[in-house]
Amino acid sequence: MWISVILQADATRAEALSEALMEHGALSVSIDDADAGTDAEKPQFGEPGMHPASLWDHSRVVALFDTDIDLAQALATASAAAGLAAVPPFTIEEVEEQNWVQLTQSQFDPIRITDRLWIVPTWHTAPDASAINLVLDPGMAFGTGSHPTTRLCLEWLTEVVTPGVSVLDYGCGSGILAIAAVKLGAGEVTGVDIDEKAVSTAADNAANNGVSLHLQVSAKPLDGTFQRVVANILTNPLKMLAPLLAARVAPGGKLALSGVLEAQAAEVIAAYAPYIALRVGATHEGWVRLEGEHPAPAVP
Repeated sequence: MWISVILQADATRAEALSEALMEHGALSVSIDDADAGTDAEKPQFGEPGMHPASLWDHSRVVALFDTDIDLAQALATASAAAGLAAVPPFTIEEVEEQNWVQLTQSQFDPIRITDRLWIVPTWHTAPDASAINLVLDPGMAFGTGSHPTTRLCLEWLTEVVTPGVSVLDYGCGSGILAIAAVKLGAGEVTGVDIDEKAVSTAADNAANNGVSLHLQVSAKPLDGTFQRVVANILTNPLKMLAPLLAARVAPGGKLALSGVLEAQAAEVIAAYAPYIALRVGATHEGWVRLEGEHPAPAVP
């Protein structure tokens, strides 16, 4: 049994209060939007290279404590350390011991991408045995099929992967896009990521799905061209990678980029304009998929 304390704080004090609570007995602390689920909810997005946004005006600091702690003393001391004149308004909930593995698994059901493609955790039976089913569990690397950008890329792959085409998944994360490409009929499939742990995770996931991938870290030179190139990263890295990614698209090949918010689409399109003309191919929950083609050689 534990005690969960939910304190109200504004954007200027939430982080300081969170740190103070950790220093004065909390086992864990999280901060979220106190207006979540209401019309006042404010989604926050950020990425490397962007100035971090401030926290929510109405933040909620959730701290977990052991039951034997002097809670009143801990809250008073932490509040004072955070520069607060008094302990903020708070509520208390008891947190019972649970089967955390089972609870986590219950949050991940099979995900239908299209009638043809599903993402299925190992603890579930595939809803449609005749479909292409990717076996994938949540892990350390990004990509379980639940995020809008991953879905946008998977949908694109189902549309453009034809038997035997070569595919590059740049920023492969869990390997979900590369694995899907193989299962959809691609030939040579290469996955690249900046994180060695992601590459290792992708290799494990590929083995679990019975497919073969060529995987490498992005620090190694990447040569050759591919008929299909997909990159699900973030806006700033995508802009910086424009020359590299465009150069990897074979003549007549196709490129898809995601990890881009609708408001950021124009700047990514501009970054790729000297190389490949991009357009918005699809949108989902505020995110976009940008698509383009490398012109095929002119026929004499």
